[in-house]
This record gives sequence, C-alpha cells and structure tokens, in this order.
Amino acid sequence: MKSPLLPTYARAELSFEKGEGAWLFGRDGQRYLDFGAGIAVNALGHANPHLIKALTDQAGKIWHTSNLYQIPEGERLAQRLVENTFADVVFFSNSGAEANEAAIKMARKYHAANGKPERFRVITFEGAFHGRTLATIAAGGQAKYLEGFGPKVEGFDQVPFGDIEALKKAIGPETAALMIEPIQGEGGVRLVPGAFLRELRSLCDQHDLLLIFDEIQTGVGRTGKLFAYEWSGVTPDIMSVAKGIGGGFPMGACLATARAASGMTVGSHGTTFGGNPLAMAVGNAVLDVILEPGFLEHVQKVGLLLKQRLAELKDRHPAVIAEVRGQGLMMGLRTHVPNTEFIAAARKEKLIVIAAGDNVTRLLPPLIISEAEVAEAFERMDAACTSIETELKAAAQRGAAE
Repeated sequence: MKSPLLPTYARAELSFEKGEGAWLFGRDGQRYLDFGAGIAVNALGHANPHLIKALTDQAGKIWHTSNLYQIPEGERLAQRLVENTFADVVFFSNSGAEANEAAIKMARKYHAANGKPERFRVITFEGAFHGRTLATIAAGGQAKYLEGFGPKVEGFDQVPFGDIEALKKAIGPETAALMIEPIQGEGGVRLVPGAFLRELRSLCDQHDLLLIFDEIQTGVGRTGKLFAYEWSGVTPDIMSVAKGIGGGFPMGACLATARAASGMTVGSHGTTFGGNPLAMAVGNAVLDVILEPGFLEHVQKVGLLLKQRLAELKDRHPAVIAEVRGQGLMMGLRTHVPNTEFIAAARKEKLIVIAAGDNVTRLLPPLIISEAEVAEAFERMDAACTSIETELKAAAQRGAAE
C-alpha cells in the first residue's frame, strides 16, 4: 500500500511501539539497543518517569495560552538557562531550525540597530548543517539541500572547515557574524579544536562581529558539559539549542547576551507555539536531571569508556573502521565500507546507529546509558564488523575466481 506521507524520508523497514531507558521495542517483536536517541533528542532515554510526570501533570492544567500572556514555567526555564550559561536572555522556539532563524535575525538586527544595516552577512563553514528552512539551508551551504529550491537566500558565505586564513579573507564590511557548530554533527562528527574557536572569538572582538554557536546537537550534556563551548573556554554572543533540551518533546531556544539581543524589541520576532506550557514543563524536567550533581560527570566517564571501546573496535577491525571521532556521548565511526552497510549490519545485531556526512556513523546514545550497555553495544558492533569482513572476503574470493 502506498504511503500517504510525503516521500522525503528513506525510512527503514522498522517501527517501534515502546521504549524503556536505552532500549527500543520494535513491532517486529525484537529488542534494540538505541545508540541514536532520535538523533540526539532523547537525552534521558525513553519513558523517563520524571519527564512523564512533568508532561502529564502540565497536560492536566493548561496546554497553550500563546505568548500574549506570561508563562511562568517559561520564565523559570529561561532563568535556569541564564544562570548556567553565558546568556542574559532566552527566546523559546519549536525546533532547532527556528532557533537558528532567531539567531540569524538577532545578529542582523544588532547591526541595524547600531546604524549599520549593511552588515547582514553571516560566515559559516563547509560541512555545516543548520536546519531545513530556506535561510538555514543557505547558511549550511550544502548543494544537496539547496538544489531545486530556487535562488539561495542572500547573506551567507561559506569558508573551508578549519581554514582561519580563508576566514580572515572572507570578513568584509557587510559581515555581521560567524556561525559554527562546536562539533559538526551531520557533517561527520568533526570536532572543532578549542584553539580555533578562540581565534574566532578574537576575530569577532576585533571586527565587532557576533559569534553564534549552533549547539543544537552538542548541547544539554551531550559532550559531558552542559554545553560544548565550555570545553574551549570561549563564550559565544548567541547560541541555538534544541534536540536534547526537550528530551523528546519538540522545543528549541536561542540564548544571547544582552548586547547581542539589544536590537530585538517588542514585535521584532515571535512564535505561536514556542515556549508553550507543555514544552516548558518538560524542559524544566530535563534540566532537573541534567543539573543533578554527578550527572555530567557520569556522561564524561561513560563517554570516555565508549571512546576506548571504539578504539578497540578499530584495532580489531581495521578493514572496516577507519577512524574514531567525537567527544563525550557524541561519537562517530568513519568506515572503509559505505556507512549504510555498517548501519544495516548493526541493525541486524539489534543496535540502532545514525548516518552522517563524510561516510561516518554517529553513536548518540541517551545520556543515561550505563557502562554495561556500552559493553553490550561494543559486542554488537564487533559482531557487525565481523559480518562485514566475512562479506568482504567472500566478495574478494568471487572476484579472484572470475
């Protein structure tokens, strides 16, 4: 039967009926270890009791009022984010793309409010992914996302990843901001060195540019800090957040300093659903857990264990694994075989992993993953690599016979 859904996804022949912690239960009757977490969304795993209670309690009170009225839980969540980051103000949205739209508009508005409306261009980096709106695909600059959607939205310039000299040459009188992911997720789990981020901060200060960090995938504990920028000692002016902040409930946020947000006045931006009571209740519940003493230390400890086991996997299977990348519980495996083959082999072992660019497979388990579950994932990846090696040997033998 033909699906009535718009065919924009290459969906696997697999669906799930429930989840528990780091495990998913398929409608095929099988139990799967989830190292995808809904693409870094289910930060606290599936069916987390604290999140369930927060959502159901709020659902019994009020779902939506719009931002025409005060939303106390939103005020509380914003205050907690401010207290635990560089930011002074927060704007809540429904997704990461919307958070990035707010960040881009804020950067442009800052310069316009300071008498320089010609400064509207944002420099980004090749391999970046900032969302699927017309503006954010232009920001990402990847041809495969731009094709067929008409002229590219004006105002974005891409420079090669990690090329500071190319960046310096790209800065001009129309440049408003630099925008970067501390770790490129869709681009292949490519870690931006702290020294490079510090150079970006220096250039922004020198040229009165705003520094935007896209922490949609790296944020909310994913790397072992609340936000990845903390590892570098660099603070941005604006930061976009989504995915893990809602623990599975759709929400995003744009955080900023008072200076960066100075142009955003009443009526300059808005949203119907952003910051709704349901999202705010869940967002606060997520922070309850993430900010508990010892939680981020757990992420760091288990992340280090995962990195060590992946290094062992590479040593065991050099014909399959080419490189281990990442930080914390945002890890990547670049493979000699197509990543689709590795993902399919892992799925046969009942392990869920996610594709990324540069022929990388992402490992994005829930942050509540245990050491025993990391060991279980290793065993399943080891088996997947062994099956791939068997296929490679068989193919080589067939080629020799011909």
